[in-house]
Amino acid sequence: MKAFLICPVRGHEPQELEGVVKDLEGDGWDVHWPMRDTPQDATSIEICNANTKAISEADCVFMFWDGKSTGSLFDLGVTFALKKKFRVLSAPDRTEGKSFQNLMYEMQDL
Repeated sequence: MKAFLICPVRGHEPQELEGVVKDLEGDGWDVHWPMRDTPQDATSIEICNANTKAISEADCVFMFWDGKSTGSLFDLGVTFALKKKFRVLSAPDRTEGKSFQNLMYEMQDL
């Protein structure tokens, strides 16, 4: 079972999400973790292409969002466009009206 973990990368340390990755791997997922598995010294377009490929190959996409990461929102859009199975692990609470976090929670039901 392949998984892609959408999560913040820039300005974050691997220790912040190592436990999340280990838990998913412990549950049998082969996790693509961008901080570890996508070359971060590549150009922006190369990073987006690498993540898009990994998302397309995933059986499920998991989201751990800090409410700030714009790269995570790009990956969320790819996930939505590819109609991938999706689960929120962590995100800000739902809001009144339209928001990305509302979209995330709604995507779990598709």
